[in-house]
Amino acid sequence: MKDKQLGTVYLVGAGPGDPDLLTVKASKLLKQCDAVVYDALVSHEILELVNEKCKCIFVGKRKGHHSQPQLTTNSLLVDLARQYKLVVRLKGGDPFIFGRGGEEASYLYQHGISVEIIPGITSGMAAAAYVGIPLTHRIAGSSVTFVTGHEGKNKLRPSVNWKTLLQPGNTLVIYMGIHNLHFIVQELLSAGCSPKIPVAVIQRATVRGQRCLKTVLDALVQEVEKNKVIAPSIIIIGETVNYQISSISPTLSNAKMPISF
Repeated sequence: MKDKQLGTVYLVGAGPGDPDLLTVKASKLLKQCDAVVYDALVSHEILELVNEKCKCIFVGKRKGHHSQPQLTTNSLLVDLARQYKLVVRLKGGDPFIFGRGGEEASYLYQHGISVEIIPGITSGMAAAAYVGIPLTHRIAGSSVTFVTGHEGKNKLRPSVNWKTLLQPGNTLVIYMGIHNLHFIVQELLSAGCSPKIPVAVIQRATVRGQRCLKTVLDALVQEVEKNKVIAPSIIIIGETVNYQISSISPTLSNAKMPISF
């Protein structure tokens, strides 16, 4: 039986960055929590919602720069749950989509800590919606595949099989793919993917500095370099990109209007 003195850790999805896209439950927890452990992709505007007495700890990861190893973060969450009643583990997007939420939840459970998962809007969906690209379309796309463009070195299956992913009628949404873009494009082209299939790259979706680049697969690397597109960016590949509703101009909280290249 769980020790009644132990607190609860809430794995909370912060969404893609715009604070208006937080769930009501996530917002309530941020105002009530005793401690919050947050990632690099959590926007400053969202952190401003945290109550003044809350202990805030940054454990963000960027390519080549990890403030804390994952095991250290896992142990930290256990330690905090032994000190505080309500601990929020705040993650960009959704905690169970490329957010290591499954690893952290399992570790907490194994150490007798109560865990609750609060879903968030994943950046792949938000990025497409904010620039008016439907990920599915009755004419152009009947399925969607979310895939990471950056994998851990210690995975049991260390590589994505890019050659099997892009099928007719499928929209491919790639997270964390900018640093591995040349390899990804070569894999898709070598698998027989059309070099002229439409592609969109959305940088800093839903927050200040959002930009959308549209091109085709065989020009993708050159256009990304030419336009100095950087992470964090979402890459969308598929015929649904051609069905973008160009008149959409979403209001970005505390941000400038979206820019198209």
